[in-house]
Amino acid sequence: MSAEIICVGTELLLGDIVNTNVQFLAKELANLGIPHYYQTVVGDNPTRLKEVINIASQRASILLFTGGLGPTPDDLTTETIAQCFNSPLVEKADIIEDIQRKFTARGRQMNENNRKQALIPDGATILPNPTGTAPGIIWGPRANLTLMTFPGVPSEMKRMWSETAVPHLKSQGWGKEIIFSRMLRFRGIGESSLATKVNHFFDLTNPTVAPYASLGEVRLRISAKTTSEAEANSIIEPVAREIINIAGADYFGQDDNTLAQVVGGLLREQQQTVAVAESCTGGGLGAMFTEIPGSSDYFWGGVIAYDNRVKISLLEVSAEALEHHGAVSNIVAQQMALGVKQRLKTDWGMSITGIAGPGGGTDIKPVGLVYIGIASPDGQVASVECTFGDRTRDIIRYLSSCTALDQLRRKLI
Repeated sequence: MSAEIICVGTELLLGDIVNTNVQFLAKELANLGIPHYYQTVVGDNPTRLKEVINIASQRASILLFTGGLGPTPDDLTTETIAQCFNSPLVEKADIIEDIQRKFTARGRQMNENNRKQALIPDGATILPNPTGTAPGIIWGPRANLTLMTFPGVPSEMKRMWSETAVPHLKSQGWGKEIIFSRMLRFRGIGESSLATKVNHFFDLTNPTVAPYASLGEVRLRISAKTTSEAEANSIIEPVAREIINIAGADYFGQDDNTLAQVVGGLLREQQQTVAVAESCTGGGLGAMFTEIPGSSDYFWGGVIAYDNRVKISLLEVSAEALEHHGAVSNIVAQQMALGVKQRLKTDWGMSITGIAGPGGGTDIKPVGLVYIGIASPDGQVASVECTFGDRTRDIIRYLSSCTALDQLRRKLI
């Protein structure tokens, strides 16, 4: 037995709205230990919605619908569900009373179109909406099949889910087991390279291990199905520990840990401070540091040295280095890092200089070429050359800042 999520709305297909509902429901299903293999997005079209329902009802025992419960003509979810299972729609007086009460409380008059929201399939149970005017339904049109509908408004859907849907599912025996996951996060290694190192874990059944690639980062999700979070952790921990040992310095954190959080924690532990000098990132690295509450303990500030005159006057980059090597070079990155460290009197100095594009690149120095400099507490200065390729300006800037953080993290550990 498994669940399927069906999100209804042409606006989702057009990309006008980010579908956060499906992410929420997917996590909630995992918390209840309900298997979940398919998600479908379909527009406000009854023919296509019928096709989706017919397919989903053959492969899942719980169908969760979001969207299409409003009063307008294109809100067709309830009507289409009823048609699929040859059920008449019945008007519920208590729904009309609830809608009328909410309109009155808001100083508005109920529109006749809202009566449509009081029509539900014969035999269905009302899934109350405490805040909005669109209730949902809980309905078993046939044996071993349960349908639940929710409005597309996330705040309404979430409350209806927690207050009514979850207790109903638990009363049906769900929730005795949970699917608990831990996400391990890696940087400085590609997905295929990491997968090669840990591929023997991919055949496990409980826990399971699966790789995910995101921008500049690789993740491994370890999931266990058990009766409690504590038991899940006991199953996950030995696998996680072995993977972390294999990955070495490429592992940087888990779950919601960010590079900035990890680096900040290391600086705080070692009672050290850092300052940044940025060119192509224009303050992006500093912004990552300051997104973390309490970062003033270790982050003292920075210089956005976009123009060479600023590099010379504030960071004491030599005019000779700029003339002979160019602003985008190892030596300039090193001098920027040392300059900001000395200027702000911090333990560490970091710098980024590069070509973010879309113009400005040459055959020798193409778009995506970035140099990162780090000046350490003992006065040693190093730099690394990065080639991020012909990507968008925003991505190059983002990857530059992340790589700079990771370079510092590796030195701190």
